[in-house]
Amino acid sequence: MDSAPIGIFDSGLGGLTVARSVIDKLPHENIMYVGDTANTPYGPKPVATVRKMALSVMDELASRGVKMLVIACNTATAAALRDARERYEVDAGIPVVEVIQPAARKAVAATRNRKVGIIATEATVLSGAYRDALAAVPDLEIVQQACPEFVSFVERGITTGPELLEVARSYLEPVKASGVDTLILGCTHYPLLTGVISYLMGDNVTLVSSAESTANDVYAQLTKRDLLRTDREQPPKYEFFGTGSLDSFAPLARRFLGPIVGEVERMEVTN
Repeated sequence: MDSAPIGIFDSGLGGLTVARSVIDKLPHENIMYVGDTANTPYGPKPVATVRKMALSVMDELASRGVKMLVIACNTATAAALRDARERYEVDAGIPVVEVIQPAARKAVAATRNRKVGIIATEATVLSGAYRDALAAVPDLEIVQQACPEFVSFVERGITTGPELLEVARSYLEPVKASGVDTLILGCTHYPLLTGVISYLMGDNVTLVSSAESTANDVYAQLTKRDLLRTDREQPPKYEFFGTGSLDSFAPLARRFLGPIVGEVERMEVTN
């Protein structure tokens, strides 16, 4: 079981930021990554629809024998985490790691003036998942902003340019005006836009991505459960899948993650 892959799932390309951190922290582990490109973006979709799609992809990963499931998508975490924990962790013994709690913990540690901003998809903002994750922290002011077009920019490979800058300014100006000193990038696509986000928010605002903190949780859970891969003779295997068209997904995955992305295959998922 320790040689089984870690299953990492996102609605598209964004979860590659989590995959990168997991690979950096656990370079001997096998990875199976799935982008649900047939259904991206998740953000504008109803919660029940996202839950169904997310569980379908995770069902497929579980059927392929992964030893852990990483929900590398804030929208899917908000919609399906409770069901995923029951279905896979409780019923099947497959630990589930998500991205919201790690980012919330990191933001609390980073803020100096107790004002934290959250930018996320519409579904994540409406779910209140980050507010719930931060609810136990006293005297914390939270400012949320949905950024629905950011995911589509990333999925098209657009990470700079005047069109993106104009859209980003419309989203971020009210957040900056609120005086936050820490900004949670509440979607795993958003770290791929840190150039424009940092430019608009300024050097005094700390950007918090869940990728590194999530990778720390992956390491901790594998260690606790004695599931770390012990075979150091064979190189790790990295598999990448998309549920829809691979025409743009494959080259963009290589652009964002580098040459470790070899052939990208199609994964059939029944929704």
